[in-house]
Amino acid sequence: MTKLKLTPEIAATGAVLSSLVLLVSVAVAQAPTSPDGHPDLSGTWDNGSGIDFVAPVQIGASICVRGCDTNPRGVQAGDRPTYRPEVMATVNDLEARQVEEDTVLRCFAPGVPRIGPPDKIVQTSTELVFLYDDYTGNFFRVVPIDGRPHRTDVEPGYLGDAIGWWEDDTLVVETVNFNDDTWLTDDGSFHTTDLRVIERLSIVDDTLRWAATAHDPEVLAEPWELRTRTAYRSDSEILEAPPCIERDLDHLVEPLHHDNIR
Repeated sequence: MTKLKLTPEIAATGAVLSSLVLLVSVAVAQAPTSPDGHPDLSGTWDNGSGIDFVAPVQIGASICVRGCDTNPRGVQAGDRPTYRPEVMATVNDLEARQVEEDTVLRCFAPGVPRIGPPDKIVQTSTELVFLYDDYTGNFFRVVPIDGRPHRTDVEPGYLGDAIGWWEDDTLVVETVNFNDDTWLTDDGSFHTTDLRVIERLSIVDDTLRWAATAHDPEVLAEPWELRTRTAYRSDSEILEAPPCIERDLDHLVEPLHHDNIR
């Protein structure tokens, strides 16, 4: 067997190649970081919900707001909260009267976690701003990360009051102080004013991973963990949403409920 003679030139070339491989590996492994060393979540994120207004349409017995080319009833396990038996009558009643009761169909903010991951994030060392381009309008949430507590001088709202902190490379957001005018998701999934939502956002292979858990022990049999959603960086900027005109749903034959991909 012929042995390769290790010359200074070959050794130098090998060292250079090894260094390049190491640099490439580090570049692939490391996500962009902010000046304070935390992952940089800033940017516009395509989370698959789309931003164009889609008028509700009738599909069978459903009012479909988004994803109308798919089976509106094709939900997966975990897509709905599990309620305490004593409140199921309320859930069923709201589901049967969704057109009258679902405030999303009346142009109000969807609430959290129903609004899903943000469409754009602006990050500083003391706070993050979540921007949403929802089909009911443009919304924002300010998430302080400088250690301040929840505010006590504001009324309960549709999107609540959020604070955040870092756990290693994951941003954790806790939101409380909700009103009870929103739903967790479709089909009568109501909540009380004691709702507390924990969101976790992290960068994985330059994608944004968003997970959320809703806690409301007064009505939920267990905390509701939503399916993790993945958003991708986008070069498209979010736009001003068109006016949200209250939906005219009187023409629907069976106005029971709707499903969308949020």
